Amino acid sequence: MQKGFTLIELMIVVAIIGILAAIAIPQYQNYIAKSQVSRAVGELGAIKTAYEDCLNNGKTAIGACDLGWTGSSILDLKVPAAPTSAPTITTAVTNDAALSSTGTISGTFAHSAAATLKDTTAKTVTWTRTALGSWTCASTADAKYKPSSCS
Repeated sequence: MQKGFTLIELMIVVAIIGILAAIAIPQYQNYIAKSQVSRAVGELGAIKTAYEDCLNNGKTAIGACDLGWTGSSILDLKVPAAPTSAPTITTAVTNDAALSSTGTISGTFAHSAAATLKDTTAKTVTWTRTALGSWTCASTADAKYKPSSCS
């Protein structure tokens, strides 16, 4: 009576695992990039509340508005402020451009973002405010990574 597996059986198992890995790894990387774009949309979208509050209270001058930005491991804030170093929770990030009723909030993928989001031309996420007060989202990320809320 023979015990164990034959060489051909082991080779078949290794081949099956290799095929599954060849399909699963790229799909997982796409999933990570898509979730990071969604996360960036949410992180930048959170600044809209502070932006609106500053507009309503007349805090539109440079440095007058605390944006409430606490930093991100995948995103660098560019507009309306571009911190030179990673902020800490106790550090206020204020606007370094005057706020207006048709302003923007923008960030660029960096740091530990997926490689496809920060390749030769780093991708961005931008929220744009109209004079009527509505916000729209846009991103330069590939269409397959964009959430439906950010065309």
